[in-house]
Amino acid sequence: MKKGSTYSNINRIGFIGNYLPRQCGIATFTTDLCEAIAAEYEGTTCIALPVNDLEAGYPYPARVRFELTEKDIDSYRRAADFLNINSVDLVCLQHEYGIYGGRAGSHILALLRELRMPIVTTFHTILQDPNPDQQQVLEEIAALSDRLVVMSERGREFLQKIYGVRPEKIDFIPHGIPDVSFMDPSFHKDLFGVEGKTVLLSFGLLSANKGVETVIAALPAILARHPNVVYIILGATHPQVVRNEGETYRLSLQWLAQEKGVEGQVIFYNRFVSLEELVEFIGAADIYITPYLNEGQITSGTLAYTLGAGKAVISTPYWYAEEMLADERGALVPFHDPTALAAQVIDLLDNEPKRHAMRKRAYLFGRAMIWPIVARRYMESFKRARAERRHFTPSDFAVKPLDKRPGELPPLSLNHLRHMTDDTGMLQHASFTIPNYREGYSIDDNARALIVSTYLEELGSSEAFELASRYLAFIGYAFNTETRRFRNFMDYQRNWLEESGSDDSHGRTLWALGTVLGRSNRPGLQSMAGWVFEQAMPAILKTTSPRAWAFALIGIHEYLRRFEGDRRANQVRDELAGRLLTLYKNSRSNEWHWYETWLTYCNAVLPQALLMCGQWIPDKAMTEAGLESLHWLADLQRADTAGGHFVPIGSNGFYQRGGERARFDQQPVEAQTMASACLEAYRSTGDEGWRKEARRAFEWFLGRNDLNLPVYDPTTGGCRDGLHPDRPNENQGAESTLAFLQTLLELRLAENTLQPTG
Repeated sequence: MKKGSTYSNINRIGFIGNYLPRQCGIATFTTDLCEAIAAEYEGTTCIALPVNDLEAGYPYPARVRFELTEKDIDSYRRAADFLNINSVDLVCLQHEYGIYGGRAGSHILALLRELRMPIVTTFHTILQDPNPDQQQVLEEIAALSDRLVVMSERGREFLQKIYGVRPEKIDFIPHGIPDVSFMDPSFHKDLFGVEGKTVLLSFGLLSANKGVETVIAALPAILARHPNVVYIILGATHPQVVRNEGETYRLSLQWLAQEKGVEGQVIFYNRFVSLEELVEFIGAADIYITPYLNEGQITSGTLAYTLGAGKAVISTPYWYAEEMLADERGALVPFHDPTALAAQVIDLLDNEPKRHAMRKRAYLFGRAMIWPIVARRYMESFKRARAERRHFTPSDFAVKPLDKRPGELPPLSLNHLRHMTDDTGMLQHASFTIPNYREGYSIDDNARALIVSTYLEELGSSEAFELASRYLAFIGYAFNTETRRFRNFMDYQRNWLEESGSDDSHGRTLWALGTVLGRSNRPGLQSMAGWVFEQAMPAILKTTSPRAWAFALIGIHEYLRRFEGDRRANQVRDELAGRLLTLYKNSRSNEWHWYETWLTYCNAVLPQALLMCGQWIPDKAMTEAGLESLHWLADLQRADTAGGHFVPIGSNGFYQRGGERARFDQQPVEAQTMASACLEAYRSTGDEGWRKEARRAFEWFLGRNDLNLPVYDPTTGGCRDGLHPDRPNENQGAESTLAFLQTLLELRLAENTLQPTG
């Protein structure tokens, strides 16, 4: 496995920009970067989304998964949808004004605004004097991006001073280059028929701003001193120039060579060469020349390539060349000055030790620019982007709290609940919104679904009985009369995968059965639930999981709403409640108000169960412990921002006493259990603050969370399976959907009936 193959949890990266075989510098860069990261990190899938400027497109390689049409803004929106639904962890954007449609390339904004994952943007052009459209586009790209990459210090300076970008958001990563050996130029000259000649080289797509005419104008003076010099001009004319102007510029260069009497020493290679051929051309050069006509170029791939190959370089002083050729790594000559250029070429050809010393300095400098190293630098930037997305909430982030009136709650949709329910029961998982048959069923989810359907009955739903019957039938079938425990997992072929499920699944099923017995008015449901509840309740005393006890206690209290005289149920309640209180007393300290040395999952059920026991046994110590621990948990799970949104303990590591708290992945069941516990605290105390805490937890589903993104999907009626550091999990499984529905229904019931009892 390669060095970077296990680096971070970035498994899928989307690269947006032009891509080979399209002929342009951005296409070459995007392709090289994508391939370098794919090679360095074998466990990471890299996909490309290029922009087509031709209706027919290009014969792209398999890595290209989606093609954008330059001038069609809808294709940009479709690309965003494609990235969002294909579990892409991060997008790497190459920005150049000329490759995206709209005014100043504004179409790309339609894509970026819709993305749900971190964005790292590399700026290939950063203008010193942008027009208003150009400035607005770049500033919005910068705002939408999590990290920005520049390839020169001048670029970093411009982003801060001209575009107002925070310096800590910017990463400097050099332009990548091939890893080539430091060799004598004579090695490759025979490939091009120039053995024995001194070769000057310029390469890149030809256009009028490249300044090649300056070199041709300097040739007579150079040849007068060094008559064996040839000048190779490598590269096809830029495709856009060909479409608009034909080959006028190339012809003008040929005419100039004839006029100067040097046409025999000027060699045109009018084609777009492969990387392998380019390396050979560069290897054959004695001096590389970039004679660009103005300073406004923030980067140059051609200069990076030749410098890193250890060539003697002469350039005009555009911004990128000034940085790269500093410290005698190359020579600079004024713009539009053939005389100065000729003098510099002659000086380097006359002074071989000076030229070779320049070459060595350039080559050593370029070692930090080879693609494997650059790929690692990019992955570091990607990792920073994901880490910052985990913890960063925009300063203007504010989700309007829900009003207290029931009409302000979202409308109830059972579409996805029905979608995940078949003749057997509630399916466990979904791939996106599609039920995943391979994962089968679990009693945990059918118990949750039975609670939800019982609440639906209480609110007058006509579907409640049919749904509850199906889930209760599953639970009845899951009960093993020999062990008096519930089986948990069943495959899609209706085969049980175990004789007994976990302690937690047993406790949660008792919760569901108790809810039916305490709330349902359907005799058939009550009879079935009562028989199973009575048979299964004793086994909870043999369990060791505090959460199993808490689940069962909530179910017992639901049962006792209607059958408070049941002596055995009261005895089981007293025993389990005493265990929880003892745990709390033994674990609690001044800074740690909790029942265990870990905060893990469904945390709020522990104080909720103790609060119920304290209220109905009654037991003051239990009430105080429940309130104290819930208050501590609420404070712990509140963001330190304006409004203090709900931030549940993350499941990717949880939170051990004295350790580091996991921020992600955030699970919907944490919001559900917190809302339920806070509603119970309001019933016990009448303190309005607990009602607000319940709302805070519920609003996490709606987008009042770390990512400012909704977890509930109103278009399906389902709920996404949690928050990753940079995006919601797009799968809408049973647990998450039922967590949302249970919370919504509890709030609706509370708005109708909730009155403080303490």
